[in-house]
Amino acid sequence: MRISRVLQKTEKSTKKIHVDLDLMKPLIEKYKGKKGNLIPLLQGAQELYGYIPREIFILISKETGTELSKMYGVATFYAQFRLNPVGKHIVKVCHGTACHVQNATLITEALEETLGIKDGETTEDMLFTLESVACLGCCSLAPVMMIGDDTYGKLDGKKASKVIKEIRKSEKK
Repeated sequence: MRISRVLQKTEKSTKKIHVDLDLMKPLIEKYKGKKGNLIPLLQGAQELYGYIPREIFILISKETGTELSKMYGVATFYAQFRLNPVGKHIVKVCHGTACHVQNATLITEALEETLGIKDGETTEDMLFTLESVACLGCCSLAPVMMIGDDTYGKLDGKKASKVIKEIRKSEKK
């Protein structure tokens, strides 16, 4: 199962997020003129901003001479790159074979209800992004979800929702 990573025009996506282009200057200087610089520049941009804003594509294009179409081609080919803002906590629900047969779909549906978003979306408070992924490599714990570096296994919808509620509660402190 693969979610769309290209921004769809919705009411939520019309909010303008300020992008500080100056943060990219040291990164561009480091890689400017070097062969094979596109992926490290995109990775660095994503590390700085959490995703790759359109303004960054334009800046990289101006500074390096790389065509926008080439950059978007690379960014949409590799699943590691994000073109949309993401939440502080990325909730990855495994939908690999072992998790699928253990009802991973029910986990995703429970999380969608708890978070009030669909798969691939981010909560309005920018706290959570929900993603279905092909495999997390924790088949013996199926069904599984990961939030950051933490893995939660042997889940059902109720347990998964409880984890989210606990994180939300800790964020309000």
